[in-house]
Amino acid sequence: MTPFEIIIAPFEVYLAPVGEAVPAIDAVPAGNWKKLGSNGKRNMSDAGVTVTHTQKITEHRTAGTTGPLKVVRTEEGLTATFVLEDMTLEQYSNALNGVAIAEIAAAAGVAGQKNLTLHMGANVSTYAMLIRGVSSYDENLNGQYQVPKCYQKGNPAPVFDKSNAASLKLEFEAIEDPDAPTDEERFGKLIMQTAAATS
Repeated sequence: MTPFEIIIAPFEVYLAPVGEAVPAIDAVPAGNWKKLGSNGKRNMSDAGVTVTHTQKITEHRTAGTTGPLKVVRTEEGLTATFVLEDMTLEQYSNALNGVAIAEIAAAAGVAGQKNLTLHMGANVSTYAMLIRGVSSYDENLNGQYQVPKCYQKGNPAPVFDKSNAASLKLEFEAIEDPDAPTDEERFGKLIMQTAAATS
């Protein structure tokens, strides 16, 4: 429904190993791309996905001026934050550096179970990230952030009580991709589909 430029829709987040081919804008993510949330956006809180662009600017003034004469950007960042209402271990692992999940099959006198370790260690896992939703040109088409390299920097603190869903707050921070085709693509791209492919 127009106006398309006003987006009121949830987006979904996918992770893959760094270097995984990014799906075409009109293709379903496949291969090693894994959707976060067992049921994608149905497992995300109403807060949705927040994409934050940060920067640090340094202003230079001289003795003869009161205003800045030159500005330089000394830092920049890209962060995606969202809350998963999904406590399966497969999703919990994403909050804990991708720690492995072990499974024990049910047997005589042994309950079936899955477990993960809670210690993440010194090495930080990195991922490719895709944030997929609707286009700002046509809500029947796709829009997506393509981040070639990122890591999970959030500090999830699930609360287990009788009135709220336990949740995992995740925060993925982009890392510059030294293999990007241009300097401008070191954090990836934002793509908005404008039309369906012709036959």
